[in-house]
Amino acid sequence: MRQFLTTLSLVWIAACIGAYVYSHQQHISSTVALAVVPAFLVELAFYLVPGFASVRKAFEALGSKALRASLLTASGLIPYLIEALSTRTFRLLSFVELLALVLVTAFWYVWISRRMLADPLFLGFMAAVYLSKQFDHMYGQPAPHVPLAVLGQLMWIRLGLMAVLSVRTVDDERFGFVPTWEEWRIGLRHFLFFLPIGAALIYGFQMGEFQPHPHPWWKFGLLLLLTFWGILWVVSLAEEFFFRAFLQRVIARGTHSEMTGLLAAAALFGLAHLPFRKFPNWRLAIVAGALGVFCGLSLLRARSVRASMVTHALAATTWRMFFSS
Repeated sequence: MRQFLTTLSLVWIAACIGAYVYSHQQHISSTVALAVVPAFLVELAFYLVPGFASVRKAFEALGSKALRASLLTASGLIPYLIEALSTRTFRLLSFVELLALVLVTAFWYVWISRRMLADPLFLGFMAAVYLSKQFDHMYGQPAPHVPLAVLGQLMWIRLGLMAVLSVRTVDDERFGFVPTWEEWRIGLRHFLFFLPIGAALIYGFQMGEFQPHPHPWWKFGLLLLLTFWGILWVVSLAEEFFFRAFLQRVIARGTHSEMTGLLAAAALFGLAHLPFRKFPNWRLAIVAGALGVFCGLSLLRARSVRASMVTHALAATTWRMFFSS
């Protein structure tokens, strides 16, 4: 718990500094900033919980699955209520829609028995809501350059994580935010294995060309680091847990084959990218599926989802920073 509180303090300090700099750069009024920041601070506290096994265990010791699901439901609504009431953008219909989505997610494994089909359906539901951009209209935008949908996206990720880890209960595959040195090494190694294949697919499908962002070296380096850590702790963390640590393992156990689990999860990972930019985006789906294979191998080699997070984050950062599309 001390490690969690220390991490939370550092994250809150960084978030406040980031909010101050961003609000000045985008000319956001202090009234709006002060109304929005508390909701993000509360959400960041909830977001950190899945990454600390000791905090999850304390949560699981609180009582029955129904009680824990009820607490998760409340946690999904609190950040929205803080920002909506503070910015005076509260809408009853948006609240009811959010409540319905959060209830289904939190109580999924209370209402539905733990069977193999329940898990893919859960992931399908989570992905459908996320990709449909429901949070864009629910959370709104109280001022220019203040899109609050990200608040809903963070909530959705950690709510799904907690529903699987602490309501369904699964082995966490050493789930967490910070990889060990060995996990860094394995993740980097599998990224390097994927790199020539990914580059060949990108060039073959004419998806882009090598063209680093045109910034001064110091600004490029800073942007590179921020992009990598942002992807690692949000996109990579969520997708690698759900597709690799969860779905790949469920399929592998159901079929009694690690390779079947790996290939099936990679294929579904690729298909999940079909709606991006345009539908159906088969070229991106194939590249994502190929990346999924190497992320799956990274998971199996390290027996840790943090290694596959590294592989995924390095690939996504390389794409965003070094290739133009």
